[in-house]
Amino acid sequence: MTARDLAVIVVAAGRGERLGANTPKAFVEILGRSILEYSLIPLQNMDALAQVIVAARASHREAALDIADSVLGHSGIRIDVVVGGETRQQSIANALAVVDSAAEVVLVHDAARAFATTKLFERVADSVRETRTACIPALQIADTIKRVEGQNILDTVDRSSLRAAQTPQGFVASELVAAYREAGEDFTDDAALMQSLGHKVFFVDGEAAAEKITTASDLARVVSRLSSGTRTGMGVDVHRFSADPTKPLYLGTIEWPGVPGLDGHSDGDAVSHAIVDALLSAAGLGDIGSNFGVDRPEFEGANGSVFLTETIALLEDAGFRPVNVSVQVIGNRPKISTQRVATERALSELIGAPVSFGATTTDGLGFLGNDEGVAAVASALIIDSEARLTS
Repeated sequence: MTARDLAVIVVAAGRGERLGANTPKAFVEILGRSILEYSLIPLQNMDALAQVIVAARASHREAALDIADSVLGHSGIRIDVVVGGETRQQSIANALAVVDSAAEVVLVHDAARAFATTKLFERVADSVRETRTACIPALQIADTIKRVEGQNILDTVDRSSLRAAQTPQGFVASELVAAYREAGEDFTDDAALMQSLGHKVFFVDGEAAAEKITTASDLARVVSRLSSGTRTGMGVDVHRFSADPTKPLYLGTIEWPGVPGLDGHSDGDAVSHAIVDALLSAAGLGDIGSNFGVDRPEFEGANGSVFLTETIALLEDAGFRPVNVSVQVIGNRPKISTQRVATERALSELIGAPVSFGATTTDGLGFLGNDEGVAAVASALIIDSEARLTS
C-alpha cells in the first residue's frame, strides 16, 4: 500500500487584475469549471496524497472550500483552506502553517497553471523522494532570447542553458518550512528562496500544458483549445408510475418519499437514465439500451448510480470526461424543489462535473399532465480528455 506522505499547496489568492476579470483569477470559469477546480482535478489520482491546502482570498474562502470538497472530498484526503496574504510568499507561509506533520514531501502549485497533469505532479514528487532535494519542472526555451537596455538590443543570450520554471515545485517538507522561517525577502518562486539559503534545486521536464493563465489572451487561448475537444449529447427517458404503492420512487439516484415509484427493468430512475443517454450519445457510444439492456440480469432493479458509474467508466475508456450536465423533469410529481440541492450534489459527485436540475409541467396536457408518469430530458457536454494536454 502506498504511503500517504504528500501534501500539496495550491496558491489561489491572486486578484487576477491582468486577466481583466471581475473575480479572483482562480474562480474564473472555463467551460463550466473554475480555474481552481481544473487545478485540483489531477490530484484525484495521486495515491500518496494525504493533504491539500488551498490559499484563497478571504472573500472566496468558503467558495474555495466548496470547490476542493467537490473535487477531492470523497477521497479521504485532508482539505484545508487558508486565507492568502498580500504576496504569493505570504500565502504559502500561511499554508505551510497547517501542513500535517506526517507529510514528508510538499508540492507548491499555482492554481493559474490549471492544466498540469497528474504525471507532472508525480514526476516532481518522485524526484524529491528519491534525491531528498528540491525539484521543479522546467521547459526548454523555444524563442531566441535578447538582452536589452531601454530600446536597444545588446546581444543574443545562449538559450541552451536556460529553462522556464513551472509549478508544482517540490520540497522536503521540513526543509521548506525551515526556509520560510529564515526568509528575509520576497522571491518569485520557492526554488529561489531555497537557493538563497544554500539548498540545491534539481529539475525535471515540464509540460507545455502547464502554461500559466495570466492575461485575457492566455485565457482565450485555453478556452479555444478546450472547446475544440467538446461534444454535446441529449437523452430522454419516460416511465409510468407503478401500480405497486410500496415501490419507492428514485430520481437522480435518491429516494423521493410520498410518491409512487416508476415501472422499469431497473428502478425506473428517469433522471439518471436520461443523463446516461445524454453522456453516451455525446461520446458516440450508443445508448442505455445497447449498453445496459433488459437482457442484462445484473441490472435488474439497479439504482441509477450503477448506470451512471458504468457510463463514466465507458467515457473514460473512450478518452472523454464530462464538463457539465443539465436535466429537467417533466411531470406533476414529485415537487423538485424539496430535494433539488441534494439531487444536484449526488449527481455531481457521481459524474464528476456540475449538474443542474429543474422541472416543468405540461399544463395538464397528455399522459404527463394526467399524472400517469414522469419524463426527463438531459443534455451533456463532454470533452476529449487529451484536449487539456495539447498546446
